[in-house]
Amino acid sequence: MSAEQAGLTLGRVLRSFIPDASWSQTKRLVATRRVSVNGRLCLDDARRMTASDEIAVCDRPLPAPPMDPRVAVRHLDDAVVVIQKPSGMMSVRHAAEIDWPAGKRKLQPSADEVVLRRISQIQRDNVDLSSLPAPVRRKHLRPVHRLDRDTSGLLVFARTVEAEQNLVRQFAAHSITRTYVAVAHGTPAEGTIRNRLVRDRGDGLRGSTLAPDDGKAAATHIRPLEALGEYTLVECQLETGRTHQIRIHLAEQGQPVCGDHLYRGRMDGPVLADSSNAPRLALHARVLEFDHPQTGERVSFESDVPDDLANFIDRLRADR
Repeated sequence: MSAEQAGLTLGRVLRSFIPDASWSQTKRLVATRRVSVNGRLCLDDARRMTASDEIAVCDRPLPAPPMDPRVAVRHLDDAVVVIQKPSGMMSVRHAAEIDWPAGKRKLQPSADEVVLRRISQIQRDNVDLSSLPAPVRRKHLRPVHRLDRDTSGLLVFARTVEAEQNLVRQFAAHSITRTYVAVAHGTPAEGTIRNRLVRDRGDGLRGSTLAPDDGKAAATHIRPLEALGEYTLVECQLETGRTHQIRIHLAEQGQPVCGDHLYRGRMDGPVLADSSNAPRLALHARVLEFDHPQTGERVSFESDVPDDLANFIDRLRADR
């Protein structure tokens, strides 16, 4: 997309690509799941574009976004709720989408909204709540961290101000354990990647900087788990939790995560091709461990790799 089109709506840009299309036809392309932005389904024809966005019009409808049943509640009490988020679902709704009508929000649900509905459903169905201190009736959740839309895995929300403050302190102290698995290109070496990350490395994408006073410190501990031919199954443990941290760290050392349409190398280097045919971003938040904000007890959760990634890994094993 050209720099001149930055700031225009998706519908407006589509009309410039397809000059014979009417407004209703471009809206229908979006509504029928035929348009992706940066490799992801987009159902908002009013979304504002940036210069780095990549738009594709597909011959067939893309898979529908995950709905409520695919969000598993792993733990629920008065202070926190731990869930397993599917790939393709945002953790919390962006500020620009808060005022969307209910029907439009349900087309692309966010995890926090889904969890509130699941909690209500648990209560309506009279599921055994004997393990809970009291029925939960709060109308919103308090996000203390996020997973990228295309990353699956474990996510915790606070349910009270006190729990939120406690978890925020734990994140700041780097005492919360967050371990991911990813399939990366090449053979990442065991070790720790440390640098400083900025919101814009110069081309509109987040990335690293050499300036010692810019950005925020970021550290990812990498451990190879299994060689998969031209790819490697790796464990990534976060010391810090910057936006897109694992994806940036692996991509900028020339070993991007399979299925990542955004981070494919350093700004001053070549764009690395992806011939892995990954079904989506091959990144999963597998382990989450923290001190419970009410009891102080250390609690730990683990999530199996979802079927789509497990099948992808099995295919790479068979091809090596």
